[in-house]
Amino acid sequence: MSAPAPTRTGVFHPAYALVSLALVALITVIAFEGMAVSTAMPAAARELDAVRSYGLAFSVMLTTQLLGIVLAGVWCDRSGALPSLYAGQALFAAGCGVCGAAHSFGTFLVGRGVAGFGGGLIIVAAYVVIGRAYPESLRPKVFSVISAAWILPSLLGPPIAAWVTSTWSWRWVFWLVVVPVVVALLLVLARRGQIAGADEQVEESSRDRREHTRAAWAGLLIAASAGALEWGTRDLELTWSVATVVALVGIVGVAASAPLLLPRGTWLMRRGLPSVMIARFLLTSSFFGTITYIPLMLVNERGLSLGAAGTILAVGSLGWSAGSWVQGRDRWSGRRHRLVSLGGALLCAGLLAVVAITHFAWNPYLVGVALLACGMGMGLGTASLSVLSLLLTPPADHGSTSSSLQLADVLGSVLGIASAGAAFAALHTAAGHDVPVYVGMWLALSAVAALVVVAGQRIRT
Repeated sequence: MSAPAPTRTGVFHPAYALVSLALVALITVIAFEGMAVSTAMPAAARELDAVRSYGLAFSVMLTTQLLGIVLAGVWCDRSGALPSLYAGQALFAAGCGVCGAAHSFGTFLVGRGVAGFGGGLIIVAAYVVIGRAYPESLRPKVFSVISAAWILPSLLGPPIAAWVTSTWSWRWVFWLVVVPVVVALLLVLARRGQIAGADEQVEESSRDRREHTRAAWAGLLIAASAGALEWGTRDLELTWSVATVVALVGIVGVAASAPLLLPRGTWLMRRGLPSVMIARFLLTSSFFGTITYIPLMLVNERGLSLGAAGTILAVGSLGWSAGSWVQGRDRWSGRRHRLVSLGGALLCAGLLAVVAITHFAWNPYLVGVALLACGMGMGLGTASLSVLSLLLTPPADHGSTSSSLQLADVLGSVLGIASAGAAFAALHTAAGHDVPVYVGMWLALSAVAALVVVAGQRIRT
């Protein structure tokens, strides 16, 4: 059962303060890594001669994150959140260290993979802590606070990463991430008793050992399939080849394994929890498929510096935090599904604005305004979906539900980035001038975002 609390306590009430700080520290680390690395990646891709495979550096991390997410769901249901938190932080720091030391793109991808696996373990465990250590009335506010933890990394991460890259090297961007990981680990250790106590109050999971084992194998299959899809599309050409066949095998593998790890009826957008999952999938696939290539477009097509491109990217995170704050208000209780539809509409409008700015060569700084709308939509939608997923699930199964939600989240990111990467690799020319490629990719992803409006209406049972 959720921990009891007076109705007027807050997220930073003495009963929850250190747990909240530990969660904020964990999310801040992940946010800084994401924003800083996105800014430094164009320089890393040039030095490692991997511009054409640019998207692979992001999708590989998401692929291993898929495996970490599935295994974390099993691990948390059986052993609580702490073991997954400890292992996740250690692996995340190790992976960032390997990336910083890499002198080939292959080694760089290994580091990204290790960091992604650790990140998957961390994020599911964090959701389990929220579901078990806080009462239901506080959970929307907890997700608001966690989204706010993106603000400082979003504002400081890109300019710091640009300055570090220009002054020293992009490698130091990865090495600097290790320091806050250690700080977050110390905070988790300080509140390990409270986190473990919340786990002990929960009844045994409704899933038996056989179901957990099946979920673990399905997680391995979906990660391998996603990896095959990404490898096959990294240098895609519009001809039949071994890579094309591997990509098709990956698609079949994802289609076969995903239904084993998500609520039945997810792909049919059935009412309730299945629509929560498909809405999360659609949001992340359209958003991250677009935003991954925005810095590359701004630097290569519009001549902006890494610092300027990173600052524009940061604006979207401010919108995300604002949207998450709005959904945390008590007035949305019982009507949260409407926020999901509104989030999808804002995301679609923002992506269409990015298409127009790119196609008509408008002032590139207008992309920041478009990303503000995109971020607002993501904040409204994703935080509301997180609250709804816990609300529709008994506490004993929060591990598996959090795993499914994060699986939908990351699977959407993987397929969105892989699809955009395949299109970019197939149509990119060495001479540049890729504006039509960007426009086509982002127009298709805006149509995906529009489907979230429908999914939001299907959540209410």
